[in-house]
Amino acid sequence: MPPPSAAPTLEALAIKLAKEGPHKALPTPRLVQILHNGVYIVRTTGAAFVWEVPYYPQLYVPASALKAEGLEVSTRDEIKSDDGKIIAHRLTLKVGSKSTDECIRWVDNLSGPGKALAGLVKITFNAVDQWFEEATPIYIHPKDPFKRIDILQSTRQIKISVQGVTVAETTNSMHLYETGLPCRYYFPLTDVKPGVLVKSDLKTGCPYKGEAEYYSVDLGNGKVAKDVVWYYTRPTLECAKIEGLVCFYNEKVDIEVDGKKLEKAASPFS
Repeated sequence: MPPPSAAPTLEALAIKLAKEGPHKALPTPRLVQILHNGVYIVRTTGAAFVWEVPYYPQLYVPASALKAEGLEVSTRDEIKSDDGKIIAHRLTLKVGSKSTDECIRWVDNLSGPGKALAGLVKITFNAVDQWFEEATPIYIHPKDPFKRIDILQSTRQIKISVQGVTVAETTNSMHLYETGLPCRYYFPLTDVKPGVLVKSDLKTGCPYKGEAEYYSVDLGNGKVAKDVVWYYTRPTLECAKIEGLVCFYNEKVDIEVDGKKLEKAASPFS
């Protein structure tokens, strides 16, 4: 689940990054490939992870990597800083009959806080068909190279309450530790009170774990805690241990571990 945020326009993002700089930028030796309309329009080991927001990075590629056969690149609008200096251009990328203008190319002589972006190109992640690191597809957004996930089996006594109603208890759980987030407790469905889970239409994606589906919790008397439980029926290989287990939203429910009530978690999802 990527953290919720309102995405700025590409122009606003370019101006902000040039003025303030990214939160972090890091070159990567990984082979980055982009497939669009049947053509690999990028194949480079000169990409960089760029943290536009603190939570996760995007991959920017050097402008020199946009030279694939069958790819047409045209320059559109100039993007200027508050003082009128040209900092970037909008590009249109076209392969056959399919094109996208969700693309920014920073100028080569960019200076100041955003100088790490000089000569790089940002292509909006979902504006092209598929991204790869080496030959492995990337989903939702690139994975953070500083983030890891550990999943540990536990026999600790855990109790979940929602608005004062106990809805789940277990001594057989999987604890998922993800860098920068609170521990997530995954329960067998059989350790949830029968009849309280109501299937939701909500689905979200996570590049680390896969596609999450959701339940709401029916507390009776017309009270429903909406979308406070998630689960993965087809998790990524690295998170296979949580397949079919359910996890309650730490930030929205009460959790007791070995009789001690945990404080409500503070995270980007709070």
